[in-house]
Amino acid sequence: MTTTPSTPSRVAYEQIRQAIIEGRYRPGQRLIEQRIAEEFSLSRTPVREALRRLEAEGLVHSEPNRGAMVRTLSLSDVADLYGLRARLEAYAAELAAERIEDAQREQIDAGIEAFAVALGMDAADPLDLVRAVDAANGQIHRGILRAARHERLSRLLERTTDVPLVFQAFRQYDRVQIERSHLFHQLIRDAIVAGDGLRASALMHEHVLQGRDVLLGHLAANDTKVDELFAIPSTRKGSGTDE
Repeated sequence: MTTTPSTPSRVAYEQIRQAIIEGRYRPGQRLIEQRIAEEFSLSRTPVREALRRLEAEGLVHSEPNRGAMVRTLSLSDVADLYGLRARLEAYAAELAAERIEDAQREQIDAGIEAFAVALGMDAADPLDLVRAVDAANGQIHRGILRAARHERLSRLLERTTDVPLVFQAFRQYDRVQIERSHLFHQLIRDAIVAGDGLRASALMHEHVLQGRDVLLGHLAANDTKVDELFAIPSTRKGSGTDE
């Protein structure tokens, strides 16, 4: 298996992206090239390239006279993203049941195993548990999408699956909800391997919408705005931002 070289542009992209996902760079905050470059010991050129790539992915947007900023989301944005994602991932699961090969099945199985390991973690920092669960979840869903072997669908889901929002949603899950997500993954996997596309599709649709309901329920119960999900008291804000 080949690996992608760690160029300065890639390092900048991965570092900034992770800071946005984890909430160290908060929604609405300006992303100052020079400060980010100093934070990660890089020049401004790879930082600028990384910000352009993140803007293309929808995680960053630029405004005249203000520069790059972490994008914000409204409640309607959240509902729309999850609704579209549920339909697209359901279709991916249906196709995967028809087209899956051993390599993708092994990737899905490895992700499910990693999710189970994460469930058994005794993490001192709750953020470490969220990182482990989120990584395993991504491995499972990417495996299903690869099994679907549909390039246009893959591109659509890359823009529709809001990775920072998924990460923050996992921060709101309690133990029962995380275990339910794990069970859904197993059921979806079994339906795909059995070639039952309709069942795999229905399970995936329900799985994604249950994630939406947990997130929206948390926001409603706590009278919280979407952007406030990204406040992480135990983690410092990124120094490359400005309020």
